[in-house]
Amino acid sequence: MSLDELTEDITDEYSALDDEFTVSLDRETKNELAMLSAAFETDDPEELIRRGVHLLYRQTVDSGDLDFHLRSGYDVTYDEYLSGMTFDEMTGGDNLPSLDDSNRYRM
Repeated sequence: MSLDELTEDITDEYSALDDEFTVSLDRETKNELAMLSAAFETDDPEELIRRGVHLLYRQTVDSGDLDFHLRSGYDVTYDEYLSGMTFDEMTGGDNLPSLDDSNRYRM
């Protein structure tokens, strides 16, 4: 997989998400959402769900979990995705000659 494939997959996933969709809640999740709604005094549980997605996203970025999964699936990191180029492309490493016998000592 590559950076281009990751960008394409993100675009496809974004298009597949509707602005509104139904999520079924198990008993534990429903209880936790009710507790958070009461604690934050909100009448809009959707706002708490949005905050939860933001929190999970930030946590996976900060802990390196997102990079781990992106590297495993697409062979890129989050920073490479944000910059639009791989580390090798940034440093020019993809333009170095191969180190076969005729090019071994030429740079």
